[in-house]
Amino acid sequence: MASLSVKFLAPNSLPNANIHSSKTTRLLATPAQTVAPTAPASSGGGANLDAARLEPRVEEREGYWILKEKFRQGMNPPEKVKIEKEPMKLYMENGIEELAKIPLEEIDNSKLTKDDIDVRLKWLGLFHRRKHQYGRFMMRLKLPNGVTTSAQTRYLASVIRKYGKEGCADVTTRQNWQIRGVVLPDVPEILKGLEEVGLTSLQSGMDNVRNPVGNPLAGIDPEEIVDTRPYTNLLSQFVTANARGNPAISNLPRKWNVCVIGSHDLYEHPHINDLAYMPATKNGRFGFNLLVGGFFSTKRCAEAIPLDAWVPADDIIPVCKAILETFRDLGTRGNRQKTRMMWLIDELGIEGFRAEVVKRMPQQELERESSEDLVQKQWERRDYLGIHPQKQEGLCFIGLHIPVGRVQADDMDELARIADEYGSGELRLTVEQNIIISNIENSKLEALLKEPLLRNRFLPEPPILMRGLVACTGNQFCGQAIIETKARALKITEEVQRQVSVTRPVRMHWTGCPNSCGQVQVADIGFMGCMTRDKNGKVVEGADVFLGGRIGSDSHLGDVYKKGVPCDDLVPLVVDLLVNHFGAVPRENVEGEE
Repeated sequence: MASLSVKFLAPNSLPNANIHSSKTTRLLATPAQTVAPTAPASSGGGANLDAARLEPRVEEREGYWILKEKFRQGMNPPEKVKIEKEPMKLYMENGIEELAKIPLEEIDNSKLTKDDIDVRLKWLGLFHRRKHQYGRFMMRLKLPNGVTTSAQTRYLASVIRKYGKEGCADVTTRQNWQIRGVVLPDVPEILKGLEEVGLTSLQSGMDNVRNPVGNPLAGIDPEEIVDTRPYTNLLSQFVTANARGNPAISNLPRKWNVCVIGSHDLYEHPHINDLAYMPATKNGRFGFNLLVGGFFSTKRCAEAIPLDAWVPADDIIPVCKAILETFRDLGTRGNRQKTRMMWLIDELGIEGFRAEVVKRMPQQELERESSEDLVQKQWERRDYLGIHPQKQEGLCFIGLHIPVGRVQADDMDELARIADEYGSGELRLTVEQNIIISNIENSKLEALLKEPLLRNRFLPEPPILMRGLVACTGNQFCGQAIIETKARALKITEEVQRQVSVTRPVRMHWTGCPNSCGQVQVADIGFMGCMTRDKNGKVVEGADVFLGGRIGSDSHLGDVYKKGVPCDDLVPLVVDLLVNHFGAVPRENVEGEE
């Protein structure tokens, strides 16, 4: 297959850093190199592994990578689905065109086509809502750095509007759009429409690389370290081969997350990503130290650890490619709960894993970590909601609170209009499920703040407990969710606000199941859906409550505070936590309030 040629934009200049001018970097997306097995590293967890363990478990056949027959014993069900039929063919060989013409009843009569719509279409970003919306799909996009345009937003609004009450959109915890209500016959037309406005949904689900996350204030932040947009764009272009499809990295053992850090605030949550690029200089050159292995799952959560590696800015793709190929080649494909990349790092040891990455680098070289970390360790994380000045004189941005990330078609059209009328037509999504409108002239602020949408729906200054509220999809749409999350999160937070007064934001995250799409482990207070029993012994929806997650320079994961709390009992529990741990005061004790 042909190589890619992508334009690499140089980051902003840094003090004491020799940053090169714009250049063209050629990236070989496929075919990827095959690495011969060698003896494992002499240190770390891989010291006792024999050379046979380092034999790649996949091989290339006709442009696609498949699991070798000798490694198929004990493989998990998704691996069997991939072997029975290559998922990328639905896009790269136009299989979706024929599939979209088949009635659902006929599709369900064949295991192959049933697996197409329930599993393989996730490689195209399409998730069948079989349990709660049979015949309808959620479509997840690729939106590097969360940056989108008014034209793209209007297009997505036009898609969901035709589905009436079944159609809506969500801002996700990876700075991304998900649209809902899609029906299969419409998919080929929607894919063409996405391409026309510069979007893609390709390789956004299942065993693929998720949306590259970056600083939501990239390029406009007076305090930023580096503009992350060129890097996240380059990563997304590499992952999808410029939206043509990149089968070299589409058959991973599990999903894989990546982020590029651009500010001291660590808005991108590096500690929960499989690969995080941390800005650092070395001998006058700008580049990144690397963290690897962070993830959440139902059985385990792990924070990313240093790879003891630094790469110059121009090498972010080669090292990403080498890490992905190491994971693809050597990751296990049995127990689905033990197939995220950190499990491989545990098995090989960090030095053993690093040695395998080095073997897959173009020159088989990887510099050791730099001590010149550019992220300030002592930094108070800034709130981006409300109005803030940009680095560009006379311009500002406004952060809008989107309650639990849910928007309707009319909302999206209004947001697009406001971005055009008051800004530059750009909207930015954040991992807290909010939206930033940038490049607003200061002279337009007064009129902007009078807009009905900002006064009634998406507030620049929401109530303090609403500011940090995050919720996953929940069982309204998601078949894996155990409980309803979005409406419940809003209702419980509103009730808690009536009972206590708080003086600082408290981040509360809701997730419907242990997969933790709502990232409860990084919240001050987190709620993970479960079934439990109430005081009468009746089985009811409940939550395991987490406490003490941290983000920013002192980030760490929270711990379970109390398990199996019925949802009807959460309000008094949250009130108690806020009073005892976050300085809240009961409303009846607040002077001047009744």
